[in-house]
Amino acid sequence: MLYEQILSAKKESKKLLAILIDPDKVVMNGISVLTKKIELSPATHIFVGGSSFEGNHLDEIIIRLKSEINLPILLFPGNPSQISAEADGILFLMLLSGRNPDYLVEHQINAVPILEKTNLEIISTGYILIESGSETAVERVSKTKPLPKTNAEYVAQTAKAGELIGNKILYLEAGSGALNVVPEEIIKEVSNRISVPLIVGGGIRSKKQIDAAYSAGADLVVIGTAFENDINFFD
Repeated sequence: MLYEQILSAKKESKKLLAILIDPDKVVMNGISVLTKKIELSPATHIFVGGSSFEGNHLDEIIIRLKSEINLPILLFPGNPSQISAEADGILFLMLLSGRNPDYLVEHQINAVPILEKTNLEIISTGYILIESGSETAVERVSKTKPLPKTNAEYVAQTAKAGELIGNKILYLEAGSGALNVVPEEIIKEVSNRISVPLIVGGGIRSKKQIDAAYSAGADLVVIGTAFENDINFFD
């Protein structure tokens, strides 16, 4: 079970790393180069998804990835059209930072008939967008505002509410291509408040920033745009 593995890693203080692959930016004949670079990286997981992907080749991308690399693949969907039975699991997202009912419950309801036809491991995930210095794709698509980076207490309160609701993972997100990462103070405050695993992503562009997120309390860090822009990022 993927979630049990993430829980075990947290208990053992073993830090995890996910490479986020945006299917909109994947070139099929370039997947082999991508997987070779991922294999040489410290990645423990692959996340697949994007804010606005509406393509029909998601299954094909995941099948290719699985044939070339032996890492668990988790869907990180922007909407129900981004569900593929070919993945190993799905972060079943609830946008806790916003008040748009579509992203709090409507998309989840619409996803049920699709999910019931798969064997995906479904991991309830509280998703919290943090102000990052520029408008991100998540803001535009979800039509919601991020939580202010100056109020760590309120962010931690929001995360704790997510845990009490039943979210098995909390995800702090600055957004794809964010100018600024989630502040360490917020990561610390949330990590100290919750008992479930904590994912942190968005705007991370260096190993120093990865290590800072780990030190502040992140259990799993996500690298997306930085790896997209420089496939030799981990070299």
